[in-house]
Amino acid sequence: MDQPKYTTLMEALQDVPDPRQARGKRYAWPFLLALITSALGSGQRTGRAIAHWVALHSAELLEQLRPPRRCLPSESTLRRVLGTIDLQALEERLSRYTEGLAEVAQAGTIITPTGEVLQGQAVDGKELRGVRAHGQPLCLVSLVQHGSGIVLAQTAVDQKSNEITAVPPLLAGRDLHGTVTSMDALLAQRELIQQIVNQQGHYLVVVKENQPELYHAIALLFAQPPWLRQERDREYQAYRTLDKGHGRLETRTLESSTALCSYLDWPGVGQVLRRQCQRVSLKTGKVSVETRYGLTSLRPEQAGAAQIERLWRGHWTIENRNHYVRDVTMGEDACQIHTGNTPHALAALRNAILSLFRWKGWTNIAAAFRHYGASVLRTLELIGAVPARL
Repeated sequence: MDQPKYTTLMEALQDVPDPRQARGKRYAWPFLLALITSALGSGQRTGRAIAHWVALHSAELLEQLRPPRRCLPSESTLRRVLGTIDLQALEERLSRYTEGLAEVAQAGTIITPTGEVLQGQAVDGKELRGVRAHGQPLCLVSLVQHGSGIVLAQTAVDQKSNEITAVPPLLAGRDLHGTVTSMDALLAQRELIQQIVNQQGHYLVVVKENQPELYHAIALLFAQPPWLRQERDREYQAYRTLDKGHGRLETRTLESSTALCSYLDWPGVGQVLRRQCQRVSLKTGKVSVETRYGLTSLRPEQAGAAQIERLWRGHWTIENRNHYVRDVTMGEDACQIHTGNTPHALAALRNAILSLFRWKGWTNIAAAFRHYGASVLRTLELIGAVPARL
């Protein structure tokens, strides 16, 4: 049976099961989730701020939402909602909702010579530092669409493990056909790579010395290329870009080769990569060079060096358009809430709000918060708690 698709954020939240017992319920579950989510969409960062926002806008919230009881919940009630919510159900419903947004966004794609569209998506983890400060570390691994920054899925890392064990369940059951999953060096693991290939997806992974044999083989290939001129034309590509900004001049060169593909024992390998970035400070003239290596299942006829460079840079969407914004603009790391399911639940809802902003076309998230924070009705319409005005 096909999973339902949601057209609004509130449709997804209404499908999250109510964990409360029947006795003593004073407020409808969707009503409580609407209050919390609209407060987050207005720029509130903590449990106390959410409750304060609800109290300040009580008259308008009652008028727009029209609950059966003409009153609003206390801060402790809102905290209990976040602390007891089913995290797996919440993440699953939000994932189904944001996948619909990503289908419309169609950002961060490349087109192969045969006309196939491949969607880039990045995997990376983020620790909630405010939670760690209280001795309860929480790391969340996300799958984010290149370009748009829309969060497609998220899961928590077991406290006794790391991202290596969390990513396979995150990707399990997903249709990876037509996608390129980019990952950092920690996730350069054969079992995970094989899973992506088995699920009909492509991968692009950075290679470092945690895989010493692979790392040194790629480094040696590009340092002392063995091919003759005719082999070079057949097995080698390079693409260079030049950017000027932030007081520096950057030259990036991505090189790809198929020379090691028959030698390497890695699932579906199509090309090995070297990427060099030279930075020149325009003020001091200081020069720095960074060299990284990589591996991809994309063959040269599917993606040349220029397209792989696009995917490589697209990976940083997860840091620049998600993790950084959650920390700096949404104040996630500064939030000291650390009990129950609350930290994870707030992170999941922040992802949904941020994805919704991105889908709406906002590039300045601080401006988006000011826009929706200026009007309760505008925020309720954003999440779908009330019908949007024509």
